[in-house]
Amino acid sequence: MKEWEHLTSVEEMEAATAALLETGKKVGADSWQQRVKNQTPHCGFGEAGTCCRICSMGPCRITPKAPRGICGCDVHGIVGRNYLRFTAGGAATHSDHGRSICHTLYATREGGNYQVKDPEKLKRIAKEWGIETEGKDIYDLAHEVAETGLMEYGKPFGTQRFLKRAPESRQKIWHEAGIEPRAIDREVSQSMHMTHMGCSSLPEALIRQSLRAGLSDGWGGSMMGTEFSDVLFGTPKPVDTEANIGVMEKDMVNIIVHGHDPSLSEMIVFYAQDPEMIALAKAEGAKGINVAGVCCTSNEVAMRHGIPMAGNFLQQENVVLTGACEAIVVDVQCIFPALGPLSKCFHTKFITTSPIARMPDSDFIEFHEDSAGENAKAIVKMAVENFKNRKAELVNIPQLKQKATVGYSVEAIKKCLDGVTNSHVDALGTTKPLIDCVKAGVLRGAVAMVGCNNPKIRPDTAHIELMKKLLKNDIILIVSGCSAQAAAKAGLMDKRAAQYCGEGLKRVCKLVDIPPVLHMGSCVDISRMMVLAADIAKDWGIDIAQVPVVGCAPEWMSEKAVSIGNYVVATGIDTFLGVNPYTKGSTEVEGLLQGSIRDWVGANFTVELDIEKMGDLMVEAIEEKRKALNI
Repeated sequence: MKEWEHLTSVEEMEAATAALLETGKKVGADSWQQRVKNQTPHCGFGEAGTCCRICSMGPCRITPKAPRGICGCDVHGIVGRNYLRFTAGGAATHSDHGRSICHTLYATREGGNYQVKDPEKLKRIAKEWGIETEGKDIYDLAHEVAETGLMEYGKPFGTQRFLKRAPESRQKIWHEAGIEPRAIDREVSQSMHMTHMGCSSLPEALIRQSLRAGLSDGWGGSMMGTEFSDVLFGTPKPVDTEANIGVMEKDMVNIIVHGHDPSLSEMIVFYAQDPEMIALAKAEGAKGINVAGVCCTSNEVAMRHGIPMAGNFLQQENVVLTGACEAIVVDVQCIFPALGPLSKCFHTKFITTSPIARMPDSDFIEFHEDSAGENAKAIVKMAVENFKNRKAELVNIPQLKQKATVGYSVEAIKKCLDGVTNSHVDALGTTKPLIDCVKAGVLRGAVAMVGCNNPKIRPDTAHIELMKKLLKNDIILIVSGCSAQAAAKAGLMDKRAAQYCGEGLKRVCKLVDIPPVLHMGSCVDISRMMVLAADIAKDWGIDIAQVPVVGCAPEWMSEKAVSIGNYVVATGIDTFLGVNPYTKGSTEVEGLLQGSIRDWVGANFTVELDIEKMGDLMVEAIEEKRKALNI
């Protein structure tokens, strides 16, 4: 059988995009491909992190002739401050997502827009936090847990509650390094204070706070966003879906959900299945309503409902360019403002819903928990009524799509393992069968691959090529966010892909009935990976830094990714980046991030722009961890 025979190649995806761009030219549409050309070359000072604009004496930029800013700050302080501010932006963003989910949980009620779908998980979290559950109405308990979660953002004393999920060895490391996160908002606020003019310019202090702010996201805001979404919408379990631009339907009303907050998309999915809306769609000449997703909102509804995934970050314009998109409905994060003017070149409605993400040339329908059903129904109706405005001559849906099995939460992974061993040692399952496979060498280890697309790298190529290399080396992939969608679009989440793996991983996939690339959700769900790593370490009796697992973000692009990188490394997982985090202007900052923070947390970053070399380095890192464990 030809190697990777069932996969969709990057070349095929690029050919489909090229055809869509031709349609765009007919109507005078802009594209990110053209905007990249207009912005090249990028600012060298910005890429090195050596410019400073945090006061109005400058902006200052560091050169051999001007080695210090006007205040006297050297290049290492400037790069370190910029890095911390980048981290704070990402920690604030993901954590604010978690805060929104806390508010949604607080809005639950019997028969309301939002209800508790996983009461057992709610009770487990309540007990974990010391909240009495006996005899309480489930909605009273939901409100109490939500309020306790909201207090994690601003409590005056103590550290984050979910830190107790980590092995005691890891908790001790955080404490001794002085990076235990306190209130989530305090870490973001302190980061901004530290980087104000006249405050910290010592790289070591700035990088410590970067790790702390990242941890407040990964083990705080993001973890609550994940856990409470499961309580609200159901804990994901394996479900079959499809991925790539061909999931859009020529004869149906196509509604694209895009962004990150499942509170909105869950309601859109619900009302798209409303018999009244379906009847209206048929009256308008469509066969029905098709909801598909882009970015992490797509991951959320795919893993809970099997909603197809139209694409990831750099495909968001493609869905409009098909000419068959009645509405693209967005909430927050990773949304191109370009969607407004682009939609005006077609019949598409560009609908914004959050005051956090207001954009020109959009229809703004503000989404509220108390009127969620009413808002969602109005949006679906607007899309349905727009079907008749399609221009048939502009409709072009490339026929690219792949099967994918998604929805591998920590709970689902443990259930799959239990199904093989029938051990049921723990009511919540155990990772011990997985550990036994690693100890035996059947699996060499795992890579947690995450992150965005970035035009600096041929889109999706790094994700897909690295995955193929790792699978051949019997290394299983756990993935989230746009990396997950790259795998799904290519076909690597189809169980048939196991045939292309190394012999050990191939056997595991067939025995456990899983694809070789496990979809763990959206980018906030990287917190699931931290819980899984913590559970493996505890079941094994070692620290997380000793587990044969590494992290990787080969095409990252956002502030959120920097926050994620900091909490993954601080958790003890070596992390490989394919794009430099604007630190190359400082040998001291790079020396910390890519070197001496290992002395603090047992892991560090590796920046490697050559994807083939990065793959080799990840395999080497996993083998070194195996050697240290004598396995």
